Amino acid sequence: MALVESNMLPLGTIAPDFSLPNVVDNSLGALSNLKGGKGTLVVFTCNHCPYVVNLLDAFVALAKKNKGKGVATIAISSNDVENYPADRPDLMRKLAQEKKFTFPYLYDEAQTVAKAYDAACTPDFYLLNAQHALVYHGRFDASRPGNDTPITGEDLQNAIDAMLKKDPIPENQYPSMGCNIKWKTGNEPAGFSI
Repeated sequence: MALVESNMLPLGTIAPDFSLPNVVDNSLGALSNLKGGKGTLVVFTCNHCPYVVNLLDAFVALAKKNKGKGVATIAISSNDVENYPADRPDLMRKLAQEKKFTFPYLYDEAQTVAKAYDAACTPDFYLLNAQHALVYHGRFDASRPGNDTPITGEDLQNAIDAMLKKDPIPENQYPSMGCNIKWKTGNEPAGFSI
């Protein structure tokens, strides 16, 4: 597993739409039909990454809290399940049920959505406003596995609160960090290295 930081896309970038299977209920989920009225949080994640596992309960609680404020959450796993079977769709569904996800968990088998978003790590957070423009692409908080920093979600929550109040969100954002997305052999983005 390689520790990587998210690629810092320019704020204001319009998020591409997508259509992917939701492993929780076998429906087809698209940004256009899953978006929130006031904003949408798209997160590239997976089942096994210790950086995801470290904050998963706090993230699920943050998503639930903000759903009531009009901000939808969409989780996407793009990992190669042939080489990383812990991220298979049936195990994604099991995790979503065990953790009581209040948001869809989509499977990006072809890895095209991860490439379209220039996603690099798990977790990788993209906060979009109501017009699908990127307003925050940073970390959950300063906690990391083993660093004894409390898991608060404050960086992401502060960005959501500022978006909802229509306050400026600081442009100097700390990138998220985590395991690299597990690209299929031959499908790695240009410049990818571990």
